[in-house]
Amino acid sequence: MSVSKGLLFTRVGKTSIIPLYIKIVTIFLLLILISNLTTNFINLSMNRSEILRLAGELLTKELKELYVFSSNQYQIYVFDGDAAASQEALEVAASTNLRLPFSTAFGIQPDSRILFRAVKDVEGNFPFADLKFLEEWNRKREAGQEDGEAKFIMGGRTYFGFYKYHPNWDVYLVRAEDEVTFYSESWGIFIRVGIIILLLTVAIAWLGIVLLRRIFKFVDVITQALFEMQRTQELRIIELGGAPNDDITYLGMSFNALSTTIKNLMNIFKKFVTKDVVQQAYRQRYVSLEGTQKDLTILFSDIKGFTFMTETLGTDIINLLNLHYDRAIRLIQQNDGIIGSIIGDALLAVFGTLEGTEKNRSLSALRAAFHIQRVASQLREAMARKKEDLLAKKGELTPQEEAVFKAVLLEIGVGIDGGKVFYGRIGSYVHMTNTVIGDNVNSSSRLEGLTRVYKVPIIVSELVRDEVMAVNDDDYIFQELDTVQVKGKTTGKKVFWPIETAALTEEIRKDLALFQEALGLYYSGDWTEAKKLFARVKSPIAQVFQERIKSAKNPPLGWNGIWTMTTK
Repeated sequence: MSVSKGLLFTRVGKTSIIPLYIKIVTIFLLLILISNLTTNFINLSMNRSEILRLAGELLTKELKELYVFSSNQYQIYVFDGDAAASQEALEVAASTNLRLPFSTAFGIQPDSRILFRAVKDVEGNFPFADLKFLEEWNRKREAGQEDGEAKFIMGGRTYFGFYKYHPNWDVYLVRAEDEVTFYSESWGIFIRVGIIILLLTVAIAWLGIVLLRRIFKFVDVITQALFEMQRTQELRIIELGGAPNDDITYLGMSFNALSTTIKNLMNIFKKFVTKDVVQQAYRQRYVSLEGTQKDLTILFSDIKGFTFMTETLGTDIINLLNLHYDRAIRLIQQNDGIIGSIIGDALLAVFGTLEGTEKNRSLSALRAAFHIQRVASQLREAMARKKEDLLAKKGELTPQEEAVFKAVLLEIGVGIDGGKVFYGRIGSYVHMTNTVIGDNVNSSSRLEGLTRVYKVPIIVSELVRDEVMAVNDDDYIFQELDTVQVKGKTTGKKVFWPIETAALTEEIRKDLALFQEALGLYYSGDWTEAKKLFARVKSPIAQVFQERIKSAKNPPLGWNGIWTMTTK
């Protein structure tokens, strides 16, 4: 799963992981914005109510002044009879107190005729959209109410104000303001204050992110460490150096304690189960009772003369086994093998179960086999040096000491075979074990048993030889030993002795070539000539054939080159 870190968040696969402090800042910013904007709106509404009240007082005052002026002008009209002059005077007087755009003052008669009208910054006709307000005023006047609030639409604009009936002129005097124009300034103030609030909020947000990021620094450290653990599928300790004494640090320390405990348990777990099971348990968090058929390579090793060693060393045999197995198991695992089982002096290893190791499984098994032989050889050499040192000091050893030295000279036989086997977990969900089952598993054990017969350290099957040669034909040669039918089998199979090319000398090559020639005569049934050649072979591998020919003299009836083994 890919993990990429952005400026404010981390992306895990297709999912964006938003830091905790970003969420906290966002929530607080929303609350602050809602609170400030709501407060600003409430303040605006309250101010508008107060402004409306003051405007009402002012409009009422101006309407009274217009009413008085209209009364005086009526007297002038009665005196000179010049109606046009009086109307013009009324319009001029009405225009005097108009300050805002579209402010208006006019006189309208009950039958909707206009006596005079003045509108700020507007020339020409400015018709009413609806005269229902006039009908309402007429009804109220008939009921005895001659003044009140004025709400109407004129020139497509909504107005509010006050009216008062003038009986002399038989006209309603109106002083009103355009709502949009009247409230535009307050809305402008609201917008400007809102912008200021927004800018302050952004500044506070930036400051909050800086401060919270510092406060939550180790949340980010813990999160990034967990991402890395998820990516690598490996637990580790989170570095908390310099962390403050708070609950976040306690959370990290608790995780470290838990991680240490789990790692200890995992280390113990790894010692009792195979590596592939550990990988499955760590990735899938579950191990089930199941198995599949796989092409695997099986290595079986056994310690020769183990009964004598146990009788001689007693309980100290455990120390010797642990000394050998500690090195052998490490070498097997270094060559991508897993330990199938350990039963006393016998060890079963499986190759090809780990991802990416399928192709080289037989080569890995063979390399591990040679490493195991070197470990045993080094132990024998070390014991030989100790014996020489002891002889130099004492002159001779007691029979018991001689027996001990003989017991610790480990001789290891290794058999390797491969093919399709059942590999998986068996048992119950109370207790299960990893196992490998199949004829090829048993065959590897039989091949190990043949190392005692042919006096060689390692014997492999034809399948193993072919798989090794397919990927590496330089480091090893394979000397055919025999075609045998091991006990419990009904068919014969060729067995081979692998030899490192680096260890070959010209003398050894000639000796092996002579053995191969003798083996061909042996297969063909010409045991007389084969016996002569086997006698010239210096390698111990010829001894078994010499003894076999000597005891039988002639090939068995129906000889097909396959020797049937009567023992394991």
